[in-house]
Amino acid sequence: MFMDDDPKLKDVNTAVFIQCVGSREKDRPYCSRVCCSHSIESALEIKKRNPDAKVFILYRDIRTYGEREYLYEEARRKGVLFIRYNVDEKPVVKKDGDKLIVKVKDHITGLPLEIETDLLTLATAIVPYKDEKLAQFYKLPLNEDGFFVEKHAKLGPAEFATDGVYLCGLAHYPKSIDESIAQGLAASARAITLLAKKKIFSSGEVSVVDPRKCVGCGVCVTICPYSAPRIVEEEGPNQGKAEINPALCKGCGLCMASCRSGAISLKGMENQHVYAMIEAIAV
Repeated sequence: MFMDDDPKLKDVNTAVFIQCVGSREKDRPYCSRVCCSHSIESALEIKKRNPDAKVFILYRDIRTYGEREYLYEEARRKGVLFIRYNVDEKPVVKKDGDKLIVKVKDHITGLPLEIETDLLTLATAIVPYKDEKLAQFYKLPLNEDGFFVEKHAKLGPAEFATDGVYLCGLAHYPKSIDESIAQGLAASARAITLLAKKKIFSSGEVSVVDPRKCVGCGVCVTICPYSAPRIVEEEGPNQGKAEINPALCKGCGLCMASCRSGAISLKGMENQHVYAMIEAIAV
């Protein structure tokens, strides 16, 4: 409405913003992070157009973090009214003829309030796409809320444990545009470091399959987080047996530990190496 300069804004004498609509609930316990800042920015814009307008923000917790705190201070100075509500006593909106009325309990006096408003804005939750099919295809983890999980919060905030796949923006979690741009630049920088290399060296500690022992049960294919093993479908002596792509293998050893027939071994960590270390300690 602001961008289109909607003429209805000229008739707004009372505006109400309700925060945390659908977020910070049992089904969505996370904070959407941008709602408080955007609501306060909109409240200030209404005050700028009509300084006499009454603007109410009904909130559970104001989360204008960082320099956005200045927005909150400016809103308080310009007369925006903040009313805190309890999760057990949420605001109630009803229509009385042509009037829109918001009922809320004042957190200071404990008295019920009825606000007749010309404009009502609900700060609804940011909901993840929850693309489980895509996550399973690339072996990418999702958290319980449906957002993708990065490799490491500090050491790998824009990449996954799966090489060549990078993360940024709202796929990660709710964030503002400036944070999304910063993470997008980080993700592209990480991709460039990979693309700029003429040769890629991988670790020599990779798993190998002895086809003579393999029964083709497929447990290694199911358990590997990097999609390194596969069952050979092509005709030949190894058809129906497992095969491990050394370029994808990270040497975690999950396939070797789960192999029921003992067909998989990890280079550099084979039984004779382990036994030698145990004997050295025992001596």
